[in-house]
Amino acid sequence: MKLPWNRWMDKIYQQRIKNELKPRHIHLIAIGGAAMHNVAIALRNNGFKVTGSDDEIYNPSRQRLDNVGLLPKEMGWHPENITADLEAVIVGMHARTDNPELKRAQELGLKIYSYPEFVYEQAVNKKRVVVGGSHGKTTTTAMILHVLGRLNIDTDYLVGAQLEGFNAMVRLSDAPIIVIEGDEYLSSPIVRQPKFHFYKPHIAILTGIAWDHINVFPTFENYVEQFEIFLEKSEDGGFVTYYEGDEHLQKIAAKAKRSLKLQPYNTMDYSIRNGKTLVEFDGKEVELQIFGAHNLQNLQAAKLVCLELGVAEADFYRVITSFKGAAKRLELLKETKKSIAYKDFAHAPSKAKATIKALSAQYPERELVACFELHTFSSLNKAFLKEYHQTMDAADTAFVYFSEHTLKMKRLPAISKEEVAAAFGHSNMIVFTDKEEMLEALRAMKWRKRNLLMMSSGTFDKTNLNRLAEELLK
Repeated sequence: MKLPWNRWMDKIYQQRIKNELKPRHIHLIAIGGAAMHNVAIALRNNGFKVTGSDDEIYNPSRQRLDNVGLLPKEMGWHPENITADLEAVIVGMHARTDNPELKRAQELGLKIYSYPEFVYEQAVNKKRVVVGGSHGKTTTTAMILHVLGRLNIDTDYLVGAQLEGFNAMVRLSDAPIIVIEGDEYLSSPIVRQPKFHFYKPHIAILTGIAWDHINVFPTFENYVEQFEIFLEKSEDGGFVTYYEGDEHLQKIAAKAKRSLKLQPYNTMDYSIRNGKTLVEFDGKEVELQIFGAHNLQNLQAAKLVCLELGVAEADFYRVITSFKGAAKRLELLKETKKSIAYKDFAHAPSKAKATIKALSAQYPERELVACFELHTFSSLNKAFLKEYHQTMDAADTAFVYFSEHTLKMKRLPAISKEEVAAAFGHSNMIVFTDKEEMLEALRAMKWRKRNLLMMSSGTFDKTNLNRLAEELLK
């Protein structure tokens, strides 16, 4: 008789300890994904035989897989990789429904998982903490993990960015707690449900709702519905904290099932002095390494979850002072006495607006030059552009860049510079489709008492942002 997955996993661990069987074999289709490659590494670290395939893998995934011997020897999809002795196949969103390896796995009747389904099966007996929302998920998850890690509280996790002090972005062990960044995008080409619908949290955060992923959620109402389902799937008696300033979350909370313990949160009280953000605890000032109202909201949510997990408030404030943020989230590139440069992963309108406002408020005596790349399907969609109206208003100078080649690759209709400028509505904006023209415009500027912010989920067409910052802020 076939055992349920979690009991089967327990049996594997027990038998392996007794040396009664060889490592089990799991194959990952689209192994190069941000989460997928980390799931692969976590499984390898747990003693499984792991193989994978992909048609293209970029850094940092490529280097990380290569470091542990999991980089496929040949790119592409090879049905011969799929054999009847595989225990399971995990398929990533990058694969398509007609993927040759996926079709072969289906023909053989193998157990096929999307990675959120797989992660849930590993976490079914753990206390599950899930951070959801349209923005701030990675940073809030990182804050929680930073505190638990510094306090030596054994925790598994799945997070969307590299964190300081963590070797990988996924850990699957026998820890009693798992903290998960709850992405609302689809799980796999054959599981057309949001990832966070599978996690069934005991403790949850909702940071806010701002329409995103219009390629799969064509209306705002359809997008909001996914968060309602998320709360409906939360464990009865669970704790949910949500940002009180979001009217959509207020409505969702009002309709949530009565068994949930709901607690709204708001922006933590703070002050700014000499470019440093300060909060107060127990009558004393606590200096933080993060800044911006949006991050003080994230911090309040993270604190409430840590307290729910049994962390003392004094311990929370003691260790959060060393939190520098997640990779690519207001990440420092270069600092001089008169200027500073940051990069940020911001791509959705709400993220871009919050990041620009944060940097502008942190250094009010300096001008801010904000550069934003339209890179995602949503941001390059002509119908969605209007959602960016006034998002860059807090910047003194606004540059927007998009690649006409990327538009063609995503099979989207052409957009003009004039349409982009009109959508943003910034009084001092230049729109570029040539990367070199944008870089030359930056080089022509004087950077004394002027800050730089580079925002994209892409790379500004393979621009080395660290080198650019060094060049500009001499």
